[in-house]
Amino acid sequence: RRHKLYREEQNLTSPAAPLPLRPEASWLQFHLGISRDGLYPRSSPAVTRLLRDMREFPTISADYSQDEKALLGACDCSQIVKPSGVHLKLVLRFQDFGKAMFKPMRQRREEETPEDFFYFVDFQRHNAEIAAFHLDRILDFRRVPPTVGRLINVTKEILEVTKNEVLQSVFFVSPASNVCFFAKCPYMCKTEYAVCGNPHLLEGSLSAFLPSLNLAPRLSIPNPWIRSYSFDGKEEWEVNPLYCNTVREIYPYSNSNRLLNIVDMAIFDFLIGNMDRHHYEMFTKFGDDGFLLHLDNARGFGRHSHDEISILAPLSQCCIIKRTTLLRLRLLADPEYRLSDVMRESLLQDPLAPVLTEPHLLALDRRLQLILEAVGKCIDTFGEATVVANDTAQPQSPAVHRAKVGT
Repeated sequence: RRHKLYREEQNLTSPAAPLPLRPEASWLQFHLGISRDGLYPRSSPAVTRLLRDMREFPTISADYSQDEKALLGACDCSQIVKPSGVHLKLVLRFQDFGKAMFKPMRQRREEETPEDFFYFVDFQRHNAEIAAFHLDRILDFRRVPPTVGRLINVTKEILEVTKNEVLQSVFFVSPASNVCFFAKCPYMCKTEYAVCGNPHLLEGSLSAFLPSLNLAPRLSIPNPWIRSYSFDGKEEWEVNPLYCNTVREIYPYSNSNRLLNIVDMAIFDFLIGNMDRHHYEMFTKFGDDGFLLHLDNARGFGRHSHDEISILAPLSQCCIIKRTTLLRLRLLADPEYRLSDVMRESLLQDPLAPVLTEPHLLALDRRLQLILEAVGKCIDTFGEATVVANDTAQPQSPAVHRAKVGT
């Protein structure tokens, strides 16, 4: 009620004058830089400016993400969004029509995900989104949208700028005098699961939005190596070491680079420890050989003490890898360009540094060695000419279908 009176006194309910679109706006330049090679060029001044703008621009509005709106029946998000309702996300808008997904801090950096947690009930971590962007860029994939950390004043930068009355209604002051809010959804959306400032400031990640679906249509496709989302079920790939043979017979995995891109995605997910890649997205404009978007990485970097080898199933069962990917991995295994050192240096650029704890950084080196060992076993079995493919064509498959190479 007090917030509504405040808005009326400040005349914030009157419609705002239309704003012109500036061609030099960093969000627009980022969108214009998307190509079939990735979301941005290797050296992109637009991405540098975009990260700075997301870090510094004041918010002009805040709203629930499409996930929460779908759960409330407020929009038809079936085309691209898979609602969960468990994790709170907000869409923050900035000047120049900028828009970013805000994920608040739910877990401290030094906390590991309990070993008894299933991957589908794990927390989402804001620092995992930030670290995933930096790792993706280091691997030269460039398939994660630009992401930066920021301290948000939840009162001034969310509550006082939102026009969503439902979002306004879930703000409260905790017994510790901190300003908190939670999501409106059927489950796990109560004050017990709220996020709180200290008393107003809250850490979070900001990920730049991609162009709208009207301008750049995307497909959401089930991952062939999707996991079972029940407590006791298993998918075929988890019990059949010859599963890749079946995948190879299905379009488009039979005659395009799609399978190689799936292996890239599996390598990326193994490095960050993400077991929750149930779907992947692609721009329709680039056809079947377009790159896969590595979106929604907040369930990564949960356990540094455990390496989930099953994430590498696409690599170990299919025994193929891009030559450029393998060369980059070998370079990052060299002591002079050690992955943990490169990541540590890259993450120092983020305002919330240190983004990852030292055990998580060292886990990257350990997991990189496991990837190279898996590739080595494939090469020993089938030969380098069969396993290592160029980036534009499928490798030649042997007459005998591959079985899973022991890891």
